[in-house]
Amino acid sequence: MTGSNGRLRVDLGDRSYDIIVGDSLLASAGESIRTAAGNGRCWVVTDETVAGLYLDQVAASLSDSGFDVQSIILPPGESSKSFATVERIVNTVLDSGPERNSTLVALGGGVVGDVTGFAASIILRGVNFVQIPTTLLAQVDSSVGGKTGINTRHGKNLAGAFYQPRLVIADTGVLDTLPRRELLAGYAEIVKYGLIRDSGFFHWLERNGGAVIDGDRDARRYAVQASCTAKAAVVSEDERENGVRALLNFGHTFGHALEAETGFGAELLHGEAVSIGMVMAFELSEMMAFCPRTDVERVRQHFAVTGLPMTLPTAQGRRWDPATLIEHMGHDKKIRDGQVTFILARGIGDAFIARDIKPETVRRLLDGAVAA
Repeated sequence: MTGSNGRLRVDLGDRSYDIIVGDSLLASAGESIRTAAGNGRCWVVTDETVAGLYLDQVAASLSDSGFDVQSIILPPGESSKSFATVERIVNTVLDSGPERNSTLVALGGGVVGDVTGFAASIILRGVNFVQIPTTLLAQVDSSVGGKTGINTRHGKNLAGAFYQPRLVIADTGVLDTLPRRELLAGYAEIVKYGLIRDSGFFHWLERNGGAVIDGDRDARRYAVQASCTAKAAVVSEDERENGVRALLNFGHTFGHALEAETGFGAELLHGEAVSIGMVMAFELSEMMAFCPRTDVERVRQHFAVTGLPMTLPTAQGRRWDPATLIEHMGHDKKIRDGQVTFILARGIGDAFIARDIKPETVRRLLDGAVAA
């Protein structure tokens, strides 16, 4: 993993690719994509919200670089992470006669990136795929590492493929159009990198997290680049999540259960669920005497200062049932030998994989969370 001047390298042999981080990158996207993926036919997949903001600029850049460009515009939101959406993308592309050197460009947040990458992995058994993430969460998490997929009635991301992009373009300037709630949802994934392996980065966030959320350009660029560097290093070491990459799921076992209970909708964003899940993971770690209470309180303090959620939402009369949440965890794709996998912490910056947590211990934690 090397990087300078906003360009990072994900080292995966013949599947290696660059991540470009910086301001005002959309104008040169076509040139960057041509260098990384050649100049075959191109489809830009985006959603209705992002299309109104950035599709024309990206399509013009691609056309200026010699691409024959078409667009596929999806409804926004998690409901688009479905087999129906993938089928629509696949058939739209096949209708126009793609070749192996054709490219699908995902312009949008994590939903767009996940479904576009999955479609790219199965069209002609694999065409080029480029990520242009437009949310903070996608820039620091889902656009890097090659996880693609969709939700099913059984749970989140249970159908998909590992399929690496040819390039990731993270234009931090586009984050200016995000509402604060979306920024906070992305910031939760940034904090995760400090909590799992880099206490120094967490300390930097304690001093600069507010600036990242409030729009300081330098702080945002540094936070995105540091997060991408951290994730790229983990992916280069463990592409298919057979070991250390599982640490990136910190907070996600709880978070995905919360999302499943709320229907993967706007009631609870992915980053919000992960934020609550990370606090639960620290509380469980302390309950089992792995982690000192001082670290739990330090995490809680930072979450409180920045506005990250820590407690189960109760809007619109939402009631939570610990038994149902545990049932959702039973559908988690990280289950091994019937055991739910948790990522716990010995302290800030020291996460580890735990596969022998008793269900009654988890139930006790959730009982307390619901009561609170």
